[in-house]
Amino acid sequence: MDDNITLSLEEVRTLSESTLKKHGFNAQHAQAITDIIYANQLGDCHSHGLYRLFMCVESIKSKRANGTAEPTIIDAGPAVVRADANDGISLLALKAAMPTLIEKAKHNGVAALAINRCFHFSALWPEVEMLSEAGLAGMAMLPSHAWVAPAGGTRGLLGTNPFAFSWPRQGKDPFTFDFATSQFARGEIELYRRAGKPLPEGVAMDEAGQPTTDAEKAMNGAMLTFGGHKGSALSLMIELMAGPLIDDLTSKESMAAAQGKHEAPYHGEIILAFDPHLLSGGRVSENNNRAERLFADVIDQGARLPSQRRQAAKARNLARNAVDIPKALYEDLIKLKQDA
Repeated sequence: MDDNITLSLEEVRTLSESTLKKHGFNAQHAQAITDIIYANQLGDCHSHGLYRLFMCVESIKSKRANGTAEPTIIDAGPAVVRADANDGISLLALKAAMPTLIEKAKHNGVAALAINRCFHFSALWPEVEMLSEAGLAGMAMLPSHAWVAPAGGTRGLLGTNPFAFSWPRQGKDPFTFDFATSQFARGEIELYRRAGKPLPEGVAMDEAGQPTTDAEKAMNGAMLTFGGHKGSALSLMIELMAGPLIDDLTSKESMAAAQGKHEAPYHGEIILAFDPHLLSGGRVSENNNRAERLFADVIDQGARLPSQRRQAAKARNLARNAVDIPKALYEDLIKLKQDA
């Protein structure tokens, strides 16, 4: 029996937008959220695709997230733009502020965007690829909820704290990576739990601080950072950069604000943009060639570049105008829509 169901790309968009609207998001928010869900589903990034509708709906059902909030965009300095999401999902604020961030980066060489007072559920790679599509290099980072124990610790303190980077390539898909500083993304553990599959070793601990491969126990315990103390230090850096630096919440503060509800984390995000033209003294073409030699050397060794798998999945799914998702997930999504 086939455990998957095939949806056309139009069906992916329709399912996402209609579900969000039925649960109280206005058309602008529903479109901004769906753009990112669609991009992830197109690249077979299942943990950040249609599955994330559950978190969006829970956030608005809790009456914390505002599905009609208009973001406030503030020109805060020559190289700084601030976007107050006003308790909305972050993506409409991102969409509204991105043109100003790009303009400032191209004028100054470097620019920063701080998004405040937002609920965030999405992967970061689409956000930094908005910059690489404009010819800029970009970084993004944010906290989440205190699901992750620091190295040597036994209880959640840090978020999954993702970090993303994208580098523009002339005539090619950008070099992009996006990873949590935890061993697994939270959504991946939830997908293991839904499928009844054991986790790999070294991913999580239970409520007693003991290692576990049980996804249910992991959800109630704590996750682990990648690379031990190195991942833990990076995660702490992200807590500071996307928390106190931009006057927003840490992961522990975000979790406290949720009061135990299964909603998207509430905090801030920082995005940094770099203009290769100004920073290289106009030698973009020469330095693009040097970067391409570096990428070629990676591939020549039999390795692959980050995002190559996602980009290949995108091309494949675009060609067939469809994606596959688990049948059980689809049934749960239809029920979610009907329960509005």
